[in-house]
Amino acid sequence: MTYQKANDFNEILKKRRSIKNYDPTVKISREEMEEILTTATTAPSSVNMQPWRFLVIESDEAKATLAPLAKFNQNQVETSAAVIAVFGDLNNFENAEEIYSSAVEKGFMPQDVKENILTSFSGYFNTISREDMRDVVLVDGGLVSMQIMLAARAHGYDTNPIGGYEKDQIAEAFGLDKDRYVPVMLISMGKAADSGHPSVRLPINKVAQWK
Repeated sequence: MTYQKANDFNEILKKRRSIKNYDPTVKISREEMEEILTTATTAPSSVNMQPWRFLVIESDEAKATLAPLAKFNQNQVETSAAVIAVFGDLNNFENAEEIYSSAVEKGFMPQDVKENILTSFSGYFNTISREDMRDVVLVDGGLVSMQIMLAARAHGYDTNPIGGYEKDQIAEAFGLDKDRYVPVMLISMGKAADSGHPSVRLPINKVAQWK
């Protein structure tokens, strides 16, 4: 079942809640989930390497694998339509040729500019430390994660970002290379069974400075 989409940005943004109880009878089709994730990947990323990788955990078997790794978030795992595990790929530069060749094909840049960029980036990616690349993919993963939540809201679904899970085990539990894929967060998604709770935000003069 597809829910009515919302187009009002303020409504999407300001009515988002972190939902922990979902209607377990509601599922999200693969087609609609692909649409949500595709919209989310319009997020910016460092030199457009798009290092985010998504694991859509929706089957009973996959949820059973996830459950012991997210012990303090059992309700979200059990009742949501899916839990999206967002990872950052430390080997993201492997896609550079595909990304920039496509940009040339679409007329976004000339071939010589692409070649100069990739030559420049090659030196950067060959020398960057694992720790520094980890910082990069965590930032980019955070950007795309927020867009997943807003895109889901626009489709009539609700979400909850989850940081409390076994980050050192989740990649291997699902057959991924833990040395390559850095866990960013889990995002439960489904149709809310309650309205969630409003929350307080600090005033801007508490969190922003002008110089």
